[in-house]
Amino acid sequence: MSTPPKSAAKSTPPEGRRLIKKYPNRRLYDTTTSSYITLSDVKELVMDHQSFGVVDAKSGEDLTRPMLLQIILEEEAAGAPMFSEDVLANIIRFYGHAMQGFMGKYLESNVQSFMDMQSQLSESQKGVSPEIWSQFMQVQPPLVQSMLGAYVQQSQNALGQIQEQMQKQTQQMLDAFGLKK
Repeated sequence: MSTPPKSAAKSTPPEGRRLIKKYPNRRLYDTTTSSYITLSDVKELVMDHQSFGVVDAKSGEDLTRPMLLQIILEEEAAGAPMFSEDVLANIIRFYGHAMQGFMGKYLESNVQSFMDMQSQLSESQKGVSPEIWSQFMQVQPPLVQSMLGAYVQQSQNALGQIQEQMQKQTQQMLDAFGLKK
């Protein structure tokens, strides 16, 4: 373990989050463990659901999002990508589009719904071997359908909220120009 710069050792995590400082030499310093870490270590923090923030050591600029995007980029390039080219192209098309904010909220809502569903499945399978779980899933289509139905319902609710928000914004815009619907 190398000795960190003196300024790094004095830092405290903002808002109770673990603070990681990124130095110009691209090294990452974890102020909680007082040691340098790698991008893989940051990924482990994510996997362990630990709250952290990454900041530029000189400017204090928040680099958490770029660091998370870098982890996604490396995972996508590692050989088993999660996103197809079509999905990535469609996401890119929403940048600068009037629906950009809605798309972000829609994706966030759907990913959270999927995580909730996965958590429910994990809870129901504790202590069950993969073979037993496989047999159980073969005879439990109503359970799976129910969980997927809940996911679809949440997705539809999110889409409905997006449509409602668009209608409100359209009406406000028409009203601003003195036009009626």
